[in-house]
Amino acid sequence: MSSTKIQNVVVVGGGTAGWTAAAAIAKLIGANLNVVLVESDAIGTVGVGEATIPPFRTMHRLLKIDEAEFLSRVQGTFKLAIQFENWRAVGHDYIHSFGFTGQGCWAVGFQAFWLKARALGFAEDYGRYAPELMAAKAGRFGLLQKDALSYAYHIDATAYAGLLREQAEKDGVTRIEGRIVDVRQTEAGDISDVVLESGQVVKGDLFIDCSGFVSLLLDKALGTEFEDWTHWLPCDRAIAVQTTPVGEPIPYTRSIARESGWQWRIPLQTRVGNGLVYCSEFMSDDEARDSLLANLEGETITEPRVLRFRTGQRVKHWNRNCVGLGLAAGFLEPLESTSIHLIQRGVLRLMQMFPAGGITATDREEFNRQMDAEFRYVRDFIILHYHVTERTDSEFWRRCRDMDIPESLQQRLDLFRDTGLVFEVEKDIFRENSWIQVMLGQGIEPQRYHPIVDMMDDQELRQFMLFQQQKVDHVLDQLPTHQEFIDRYCRTTST
Repeated sequence: MSSTKIQNVVVVGGGTAGWTAAAAIAKLIGANLNVVLVESDAIGTVGVGEATIPPFRTMHRLLKIDEAEFLSRVQGTFKLAIQFENWRAVGHDYIHSFGFTGQGCWAVGFQAFWLKARALGFAEDYGRYAPELMAAKAGRFGLLQKDALSYAYHIDATAYAGLLREQAEKDGVTRIEGRIVDVRQTEAGDISDVVLESGQVVKGDLFIDCSGFVSLLLDKALGTEFEDWTHWLPCDRAIAVQTTPVGEPIPYTRSIARESGWQWRIPLQTRVGNGLVYCSEFMSDDEARDSLLANLEGETITEPRVLRFRTGQRVKHWNRNCVGLGLAAGFLEPLESTSIHLIQRGVLRLMQMFPAGGITATDREEFNRQMDAEFRYVRDFIILHYHVTERTDSEFWRRCRDMDIPESLQQRLDLFRDTGLVFEVEKDIFRENSWIQVMLGQGIEPQRYHPIVDMMDDQELRQFMLFQQQKVDHVLDQLPTHQEFIDRYCRTTST
């Protein structure tokens, strides 16, 4: 155990990761802490992760951030789902929505009832029984008290970091401008201070590395090993660009599979975020740029920029007296909008385990165990989209279809294919309904359903399915259009 009492926390790097960490620590546990954030205006942030998932709102409740004001500031729109186009096959699409589909029972989820009803010929598409999915398709959204929807946001990540900065500085965080040119360590190997280009020395007891892909502390200073997952997730580049909107914003993200990767479209109030994630082995940067620009709606308002990345994670997210967050700790492509979520999970876990009296090995080991598990579950869920496909039209998709996959993922796929069952796992952000929607959407057909469904006779099952449908219709009947709700609740004043 380190005998050093934690009083000085130094956050290296800004952006969403750095300012989330600084704002949360200062507001929620910072009464006896000196929190400093070091960043350089000369170093840009990645800032392409503009879609979120519902747990994002947990952090905002803790920080007491007003939803309407926040959304107005970040040009925010509401997100109920992701639509996956061309993933199973060219021309095929399906939606992975938040919330729940239908009603299950103590023994099994709704999918078992749906499987039997479909076999009997009186079930509609699985998504017909999901209120968030149907609201997304109808372009509707609202905040309901009784039948509340599960939702997240589309946001301007740069504006969001600015909002967090204001909150952090209001709660006492000191921002120091400057480029770090040296990281110094104690004889024992802990980080003691960082030296800026100006010569200023910033000392700390606990350091939080939010320096992005550079990973200035975890990698460059401490040499923390990186576990590479590109053999399962071969995309290693992205091109991002913003465009003018061509219509009202839809309440879902679009993910459109292309020849050697996929394209995102994220609608904000006054612009649309676009990008192409691709594998450089099969597509050059110029080809990717041409492909993206040829598949845009609206006029471009920024220059396309290429981002290079490597999928995987540090084997230790917490090494010595340094905790890595965001890209400094690991990267999983934004297919399911998990980037900000993993940042927030790291911040919340650090606060839960905050080593005020000194850092112990057990602190680090438990933090690393939990972060490792979360990263691996997200990894498996993303691999699912690539691997379970009928596409054979390019070498990229043939490789994804034929590749070996982690045993943990294979077990889940086999169980669902054989039995129609999905079991939720601790630390997996994607619950039963998410796995079911994507596995069905990608084309996995369960061979049987749970026998408890046979306790209903056919007429009872027919009535049950109709009732599930009526519940969804009742929710939709209460909702205004997405645009109408934005206009009266959180219309942005920025451009």
